[in-house]
Amino acid sequence: MDRGMASFPVEVLYGIYLGLLTGIIPGLVAWALGFTFKYVTNVTIPGFGVVVLAVALAGVNGGLMALADPTITQGANAVTVTTAVLVVLMIALYAHSRGDTMGAQFPKRLSLRQLRERTLSTDVMGSLAGRDEVRIRVVGEVADMEGYPPLSDELRAEIRDSEWTFPRDLRISELEERLADRLKTEFDLGDVAVTVDEGGRAAVVAAPPFSGLSKRVPSGKRAVSVDALLPTGLARNDEVTVITADAQVRGTVVSAKTDGADAKPEPEPKSAPDGGEDDDALPQPVRAPTTSGGDGRLTVAVTRTDAGPLVRADRARVVVESRGVRREYELVSLLRRAGRRFRRLTVGPDGPLDGTTIGVASVREQYGVAVMAVRGTGGWRLAPRGDTDLSAGDELFVVGTPDRLDEFAGAVS
Repeated sequence: MDRGMASFPVEVLYGIYLGLLTGIIPGLVAWALGFTFKYVTNVTIPGFGVVVLAVALAGVNGGLMALADPTITQGANAVTVTTAVLVVLMIALYAHSRGDTMGAQFPKRLSLRQLRERTLSTDVMGSLAGRDEVRIRVVGEVADMEGYPPLSDELRAEIRDSEWTFPRDLRISELEERLADRLKTEFDLGDVAVTVDEGGRAAVVAAPPFSGLSKRVPSGKRAVSVDALLPTGLARNDEVTVITADAQVRGTVVSAKTDGADAKPEPEPKSAPDGGEDDDALPQPVRAPTTSGGDGRLTVAVTRTDAGPLVRADRARVVVESRGVRREYELVSLLRRAGRRFRRLTVGPDGPLDGTTIGVASVREQYGVAVMAVRGTGGWRLAPRGDTDLSAGDELFVVGTPDRLDEFAGAVS
């Protein structure tokens, strides 16, 4: 049948057919734009912009102007083209609406902050039931850091074979920071970068120890070496008082070595009675070199005025300064004996604590935990009162039994 002589219903059906064929790609684009903008920026694209883009993608010259173009509306195929354009518009608007709705209802928005705040996987956490620590293992080859000399084979193997324990409730970003600090301290690395995945496996990029002494001396200090009788266990960064005939000088240990003795060997790792690995035995971490006691040579970082008496002295006496008793450790120990634990949590959006206060949420009565500190936009607030406002993204330090903490974490997040 000649389409020029076709009836109006046939032209409409043919237009719907063309609209469905040409509206697939514009519909997918409209859905993707609606979902992406809502998911990432929480912004809804105006419908007018969506239909203009959809009709343009469908290949109708001039976009929406096709509906008012006399060459189209008054042509032989006016009904067919107009119907096809309307079908494309409806497909695009519907797809955009669905994409926008899905973007708003998706469980969480993707952001760099949330990527940094991710924790270990559920499988790893489940395997740690009843434990308060997680083991981080270095996997793969320890890579050399660009711009620095390569690591020695011995140091590379020592880092690769190391294993570390940390509190299980730390975020991955915190695990990476703590492991980097431990590696720098215990292997005297010049620089290190650590990446931890959700399985508790760490990839390490490291620079070898600095060869120059000046790299270890704080700014404004001077390094002076003296012969002395060194106590057992003296290590870098210990605070000491060096006593000479002229003065008593306080300083920080840069290096210390006992004559004719190397660093103390580390004890062998614990093993199960049958010779296998004991999962409950804590791994023995690599320790910084310490003195074994006796005559030796000590290098300390002191102020410029204190360097003179040490330079003139042939021999000195060394007294190690106490760093004091950390009472907070006693408090944590008492809480652990009572079955209590600390945990750091983040208030999730649309949760029971989002947009309310500690008192209204009845945290202690309803969940059986106590909020010790809150960090919002104004920083940390210790011992918060009941009228302290809470909102999504705020961080809480709470204390309670493990079961109560798990229940509270599930509700808050």
